Amino acid sequence: MGKILAVVNQKGGVGKTTTAINLAAALALEGLKCLLIDCDPQANSTGGYGFSRDDERKSTYDILLGESSVAEAILSTEIETLKLVPSSKNLIGANVELVQQDNRSDRLKQALTKERENYDFILLDCPPALDLLTLNALVASDTLLVPMQAEYFALEGISELMQTLDRVKASLNPKLEIEGVLLTMYDDRTNLAQQVTENLREFFKDKLLKTAIPRNVRLAEAPSYGKPVLLYDSKSRGAESYRDLADEILSRNNIESPKARERKEAAARRGKREVRFWPYA
Repeated sequence: MGKILAVVNQKGGVGKTTTAINLAAALALEGLKCLLIDCDPQANSTGGYGFSRDDERKSTYDILLGESSVAEAILSTEIETLKLVPSSKNLIGANVELVQQDNRSDRLKQALTKERENYDFILLDCPPALDLLTLNALVASDTLLVPMQAEYFALEGISELMQTLDRVKASLNPKLEIEGVLLTMYDDRTNLAQQVTENLREFFKDKLLKTAIPRNVRLAEAPSYGKPVLLYDSKSRGAESYRDLADEILSRNNIESPKARERKEAAARRGKREVRFWPYA
């Protein structure tokens, strides 16, 4: 059964969508079957994979309103093992339309029940708000990945998210946990970044991920080409950092990817080669 991981922070501009796009790509390029669901009405994850905004296409909105299954809304991406459920601006209305409906907070969870068997990871790209869309993602998820910048206002925002997490655990999803806190747009040369990092390490302890995502021009350019940075420029610092993040997530979950097994087997074969000396028999 696949793991459902929500990329969430109610503060905007912290790299949620960049993380969702590129972590999904990094995991998929390791040979894992991944599904990325765009839960944000801005549809930036959708655009980040080269798909235009199309309000007529099946999307997360139709899934939440019960008008489409997840399978019916899935789009194939350039990476064979990565699928995408797109968003649309119609999703803005879902917050209003769901209010009067039964089970409004677990619509996404119900829709994903069957799909979990088909994927190793399902990633949810959440909007920058603690609304019904984010609540559906929190109820559906096993763990949360929280991207944040190393700055003062980010520390204030994280406390609100923790309060929401506690309320969701108490009433709707008791198994929900934090996968990790991820520092993004990180510059360790500043005193502020180092101070905030220390504060986060004291509070979150081992939940603060060792991987940090640096500011990187290639990361910023990649969405305009409709590609994750791992396809746009696989040797850039941004691509390397998201590969490191995928490795850390897999290590924390004791998962060995198909590509990792292939690399291990190839190394073992190289180690077993016989050394032959001239003249050969």
